[in-house]
Amino acid sequence: MNVRTDFDSELRRYTQVLLRACGIRVRDRVLDIGCGAGQTTRHAARRAREGSALGVDVSAPSIDRARELAAPEQLGNLVFEHGDAQTHRFPAARFDVAISRFGTMFFADPAAAFGNIAQALRPDGRLVMLVWQSRQRNEWIRAIDRALAVLPAAEALDPFSLAEPRTVTEILETAGFNGIDLTDIREPVWYGVDVPAALDWIRGLTCTSAALRRMEPRAADHTIERLRTMLAAHASADGVWFDSSAWLITARRA
Repeated sequence: MNVRTDFDSELRRYTQVLLRACGIRVRDRVLDIGCGAGQTTRHAARRAREGSALGVDVSAPSIDRARELAAPEQLGNLVFEHGDAQTHRFPAARFDVAISRFGTMFFADPAAAFGNIAQALRPDGRLVMLVWQSRQRNEWIRAIDRALAVLPAAEALDPFSLAEPRTVTEILETAGFNGIDLTDIREPVWYGVDVPAALDWIRGLTCTSAALRRMEPRAADHTIERLRTMLAAHASADGVWFDSSAWLITARRA
């Protein structure tokens, strides 16, 4: 299964949270930041049937996959572009709403990135995004850390970079947003239909694969068994689930 499609399955509960919060209207022009395989962009295009939806992602394979998955629906108001939202040349004041499902935590320069997104929104245009809360408040990463039995390595792409509300507020205000609000959201995440599927998924995560590569073969084998045991403890009749915590962040272009 494609990794980004797995990501859609993992975040199924959060997808519903985001779509409810977006309140996309029939004529809205929607920008989806870090769209991945395009699931949220396709939802936006269906709702904004007299408007448009643009999905942007820094991963070219993800954009290729998004176009492939969208093709059968023949949505004439849907476009995908390969690009980095931090520097991508969006039309000025073009969009009514910018959305993102865990796609905004990886900017090298968050202030510049959100400034670029702000200029792409019309005055009073809305930003609606989900980001992870801290590592300590997310069972899925704590369980992985314990199973790896090593201190988490510093990550160039930090999924928890927007976990601190004060930091987020300062970044967004600097970028030209106001009316900033953070809502505490807690939903389970799904890692697979069973333990073998969940183990494959977790071994593909950057934090896990990097840690395993640093280990001697025997230590890596023991670590994989710890991961397997940990996943079994979270398995149920409908798959492997973990608790998680995120911020639903909303703001408007000043």
